[in-house]
Amino acid sequence: MAVLNIPDQAISNPNPEEIRVFLAERGIWFAQWEASEPLAIDADQDTVLRAYAHVLTPFMQENGYQTADVININASTPNYEAVRNKFLSEHQHTEDEVRFFVFGQGAFWFNLDNGKDPIFNVLCQAGDLISVPANTRHWFDAGKENPSVKAIRMFIDQSGWVPHYTESGIDKNYNPV
Repeated sequence: MAVLNIPDQAISNPNPEEIRVFLAERGIWFAQWEASEPLAIDADQDTVLRAYAHVLTPFMQENGYQTADVININASTPNYEAVRNKFLSEHQHTEDEVRFFVFGQGAFWFNLDNGKDPIFNVLCQAGDLISVPANTRHWFDAGKENPSVKAIRMFIDQSGWVPHYTESGIDKNYNPV
C-alpha cells in the first residue's frame, strides 16, 4: 500500500497508520479501502464505478460529492509525456482533490509552504484513498516508465479541479519516483 517519502531527510515509511497520522497532522485525509474488485486492465469508467459503487455511493453522499469519474493512465495513454508533464508542475485546486486508487500507483508530492514541513510525497497504491485539501500546493507523478494507475476521482464541482499552476519551480528540484 502507501509509502511516505521525505527525500531531504532520507525517510521512507510504509506504515499505513503512521502515514495517516502524519498526513492528518497536516490537514490531508488518508484512508485505505479494499481494492479487490476484479477489473480488466482496460476496464472502462462505467465498469470501474459500478464495481466500487458499494463504497463510493455512501462515501459520496456523506461528504457531499456530486460526481465521480476514473482516470486511467498506462503505457498506451496517448501523449503520455505531455499528460505527465502537466501533472508534474506544482499546482493548487479550489476544491479538495479526492482519489481512490483501484489499480497501480502514483505519487502525490506536497509543498505545504508553511515554513516547517519539508517537501514530501505519498506513493499511493491500490486501496489508498487520499484527499488533498483545496489550495494545497502539490504535484502528481504516475511514473516515467511503464505508468499504471487507475483511480476514481470524486468532485463536488468539477470546475474546482482546474489546476492553478504556482510556477514556483520547486517541483523541478525533486526527482520523480
